[in-house]
Amino acid sequence: MPSRRQSRVNDLIREELSELIRREVRDPRLAEVTSITEVVVSPDLLSARVYVSVLGDEQQKKQTIEGLQAAAAFLHHRLKDRLVMRYIPKLTFERDDSIEEGARLLSLMKEEAANLNTASKGRRRK
Repeated sequence: MPSRRQSRVNDLIREELSELIRREVRDPRLAEVTSITEVVVSPDLLSARVYVSVLGDEQQKKQTIEGLQAAAAFLHHRLKDRLVMRYIPKLTFERDDSIEEGARLLSLMKEEAANLNTASKGRRRK
């Protein structure tokens, strides 16, 4: 479990990165809908894994992660300008498919509920 300080740094970096990616990164590889779902900073605060959710096909997801990795040094430099911290963590971007998985599961649950609903209506009519 992260310390209170790590949690605060995680949230702060997530917010700042979201803003920077939305406003300042001009890489054509980035998908239209790209969101930072989580940032996990190491206990020594020298490195951070940034989990990114991308809405799009497999190629768009791969290109977005590549674009963010290419922009990592730029983002690190911009974080230095915006945050008051002794060290700004080195950023590593990783894909996070949890939002898509959640949407897929929700869709399956709705479909199953509709199937059960139609099956129960069919039994009542007899």
